[in-house]
Parts: sequence; C-alpha cells; structure tokens
Amino acid sequence: MRMAMKNPVSLSLLLLLGMMLVSCREQPAPKVQTETPQLKESLEKANRYLVAEEEEDIQNYIARHKLAPIATGTGLRYQVTQSATGDSIRPGQRVSIDYVLYNIMGDVLYSSEKDGVKTFEAGCGDVEAGLDEAILHLRKGEVATVIIPSHLAHGLQGDHDRIPPRATLIYIVKIIDVKE
Repeated sequence: MRMAMKNPVSLSLLLLLGMMLVSCREQPAPKVQTETPQLKESLEKANRYLVAEEEEDIQNYIARHKLAPIATGTGLRYQVTQSATGDSIRPGQRVSIDYVLYNIMGDVLYSSEKDGVKTFEAGCGDVEAGLDEAILHLRKGEVATVIIPSHLAHGLQGDHDRIPPRATLIYIVKIIDVKE
C-alpha cells in the first residue's frame, strides 16, 4: 500500500474511486413536472379526434362492403357470413381457424394460406383482444367477417412486423376445429 501512495497515478485512481463511492449515495429524485390541465385537455382532444377518425373509416368500410355487422360494447363488429349449427365456442376451448387478415385499406397482412392455421385457447388472451372476443360469438364451421378497432388489436405500436401502428384489422375467419 505504501508503494501505491508514492505512485501519483495510483493515488489519483484511489482518489477517483473514493469520490465515485461518495457520489453514488442515493440522491433525492428530481421533481417531475406533473401533467398540466392544458396538456391533459390537448391529449384528450387528440385522442377523441383519432377515435372519431377510426370510427369514420370503419363506417366507410362497412358501407363499401355492404355489411350489416353486430356491434359489441367494446367497438368490435362481426358478421357471420356462413352459419353453422354447432355449439357456441366457450372460453378455454382450443380453436383452430383459417383466416385472412387485412388492414382497413384491403391489404393482406397475414393469412392461414401463407402463415398457417391459427390455433389458440379461446378467451385467454392468446390472440388480439378483438379476435378473442369475436370467437366467443361464433360456432364450429361458421365463417365471419370481424372488424377490430386498433384498441382491440395491436394499438399504438402495431406488431413490429406487418401490422402498422393504430391499424384497424379485418379478419375473415372460418372456425375449422374446436376442442375441449
């Protein structure tokens, strides 16, 4: 230790280490500016605008495709286009679907033809919330058009692959299998 004290580089390193240890003591957190009423009002206004814009796009899609979907309280819309007589799907059942997934402009994003049949547990959050909700209104063998607003799909971030941020999704699904 005596040699280290005589060496100016070692002494400097020792002092630097000591200063770092002293400066690493817990410092009080800096005060964060809280949300102002003006900022909150501005964000709410922007959100209302985006929701209204998406709703208008959905209504235009429904009119263009001459659909008469059932709307749920969450904003999901679905229309059975081919009926079946099987039992309704219940939460916890394994469901397999053939599907084509479009954005609202009609571009194909995913399909069972290219990406494989989708199999998941109904009502358990394994897929988009909107698809999960819609499946519980369907029966084995049915075909349906499902319109999923962005808040029930991939939201503000998209899926970081083919689904862009804030995308309204359109599923054409066929329930091909349901198992306990």
